[in-house]
Amino acid sequence: MLEIFLLTLAVIALLSIIFEEITHINKAKTTLFLGCVSWITLFIAAQTPEQTTIISEELNENLLEIATLWLFLMSTMTFVAYLNAKGMIQVLVQKIFPQQVSVRMLMLQVGAFALVLSTFCDNVTATLVSLGLLTTFNLDNQMRCRMAVLIIFAVNSGGVALITGDVTTLMIFLAGKVHISELLALFIPASISVLLLSVIFSLNAKGTVSTRPIKQSFNSIDIVIGIIFLVTIFLTMVLNVLFAIPPVLTFLAGLSVMFLVGKSSKTKDEEVQILEYIRQVEYDTLLFFLGILLLVGMLKEIGTLDLLTQVYSMYDPDISNFFVGVGSAVLDNVPLTAALLKADPTLSTAQWLGLTYSVGVGGSLLVIGSAAGIIAMSKVQELTFVAYLKFVPALLLCYSIGYGLTLFLANHLHN
Repeated sequence: MLEIFLLTLAVIALLSIIFEEITHINKAKTTLFLGCVSWITLFIAAQTPEQTTIISEELNENLLEIATLWLFLMSTMTFVAYLNAKGMIQVLVQKIFPQQVSVRMLMLQVGAFALVLSTFCDNVTATLVSLGLLTTFNLDNQMRCRMAVLIIFAVNSGGVALITGDVTTLMIFLAGKVHISELLALFIPASISVLLLSVIFSLNAKGTVSTRPIKQSFNSIDIVIGIIFLVTIFLTMVLNVLFAIPPVLTFLAGLSVMFLVGKSSKTKDEEVQILEYIRQVEYDTLLFFLGILLLVGMLKEIGTLDLLTQVYSMYDPDISNFFVGVGSAVLDNVPLTAALLKADPTLSTAQWLGLTYSVGVGGSLLVIGSAAGIIAMSKVQELTFVAYLKFVPALLLCYSIGYGLTLFLANHLHN
């Protein structure tokens, strides 16, 4: 009965996200409430002090993961909020992209930009910067929504090709299942699937769009902070690979350097203004993450993820991997991948590469299935859960083709 009740809470949370437009109740509030209730229920249902201790330890572990993500998001979003307010992202886009471009060409360029960026930096940063790119063009609501969906798919696709791009890719690599040279091959199917989605989304697109003229109001200190942001991204990758330093630690260090630069180079009032950019972080997004991760942690606690690993072993790994990717659109791909690695199924290198692609890209199938989707939903007003559903057929097609190409390429390389 307990498991049924907790699963019901998770379903209600999902429904509250789906019907947010009808109920007009913020999804962050409903998911946070139901996530907290689910853990409170676990504590109340504990029958022995030993069970209470175990649940407390699991909650602490879950909260540690959430706190790490929160601090990382806060650091990244503060940088992006500052650079966006100074117009630096818009100016950079104007340097890279033409001032006037056809909507079709822009679709291809946006997809390629998000894909490449997410290969070298984390999904959160890639999504925020790519969405910032959209604000520089005069796009209608429908086209902005479509490009946001493309960014989500491209960001998740780019992350599978390098260990710096996605946590699940790093997990599978650290478990010794794949080598970096083998992961690099995934960039080919990832690029083809993103290109295909760009073409599909641009079929009915007509006309041209132009960038909004931006006055370069930033000064030398703003440029220094922009450089600090880029250096922080680079050091995050390097230090994580060389010394296994958590990305959140590097980004917090970068944020502190940003504040120190503000302290040394600004008047007291201007220094306060730099600190104020933390307040521009959209805490609805962070609260939504908190609620979702509490619910996922609860599902892990009651054994739902273990049940999935049992089902996984019942079928051919190529088929199971495909549906694990689909499942990661509902469940967080990190604990899902961790559960599979713990089960340690006997897979070939090609099948491990297939799993790497599926858990990395599969979360794109639903807007709540990845960090990129959740951030995009909070940043693009037109992008709701229901609005996203109409793109699922195209996303599923491109995901399936990308997965098929991954298996074909991986099997060809290892024959």
